[in-house]
Amino acid sequence: MLHHVSLGVRDVSRASAFYDAVLVPLGYVRVWSDLRPGEEGQAVGYGLAGGGDRLALKQSDDAHPPGAGFHLAFAAPDRKAVDAFHASALAAGGQDNGAPGLRPHYGPSYYAAFVIDPDGYRLEAVCKTR
Repeated sequence: MLHHVSLGVRDVSRASAFYDAVLVPLGYVRVWSDLRPGEEGQAVGYGLAGGGDRLALKQSDDAHPPGAGFHLAFAAPDRKAVDAFHASALAAGGQDNGAPGLRPHYGPSYYAAFVIDPDGYRLEAVCKTR
């Protein structure tokens, strides 16, 4: 259904360092960059290696994350990747919003972790295989 999602961030260098760290365990990488320090309109894009972007971060001085109810969930290949996503996020300046573990109220094999990125976006990594 979705082609890509763009998030406004206040500091694209800080945000891209965070997403570089947290997306690698999930199999996603930076697929393009338009970084020009000190200039407006900077952005980076993430997706599968060799493919197009599915997530773009765009510098905006007045960027604000959406309120409660919004979060962005990333597919993880396995539970180990969910654990690595969470650990990488905390090491890169993210805030814990739910440690890795089973969430049986979402399904018997729903394994997820939740963090808040440095800009305040709520993120999840989820794996539904055993």
